[in-house]
Amino acid sequence: MQVILVKDMDNLGSANEVVNVKPGYARNFLIPQKFAIEASPSNLKVVAEKDKVKARKEAALLNEINKVAEVLKAGAVKVGAKTGTSGKIFGSVTSIQIARAIREQKGYEIDRKRITIVDEVKEVGTYKASLDFGNNNLVEMEFEVVSE
Repeated sequence: MQVILVKDMDNLGSANEVVNVKPGYARNFLIPQKFAIEASPSNLKVVAEKDKVKARKEAALLNEINKVAEVLKAGAVKVGAKTGTSGKIFGSVTSIQIARAIREQKGYEIDRKRITIVDEVKEVGTYKASLDFGNNNLVEMEFEVVSE
């Protein structure tokens, strides 16, 4: 019997996937527990439409991520820090400071949890950070630490 999974099931498949199972397993467990629905022609059309909508949303999201990546790669973001006479920073530059600098200089609101600083920042200079937008969408950007 063919069923469409509503939720991800271990050893069976992922959500919105059509799988073959024994009729008793489908009737007595999967369908009553709302883990699956019967694979009727109308339900298959609904699932196909959901897949199309999901693909369109992912394409739009990827397009937006590419726009943000181009803006961030266009020029280095300047992050101010208090420094001593030798150029060493008091403390360190954090992802919060980078997120604030991106918001003020580039106009994009990026969550600080998505920002990973590649090298430890202890002196004035240019460094790299990695932004994780999810779904294996990583963007490398440069930021420049300047003395305040």
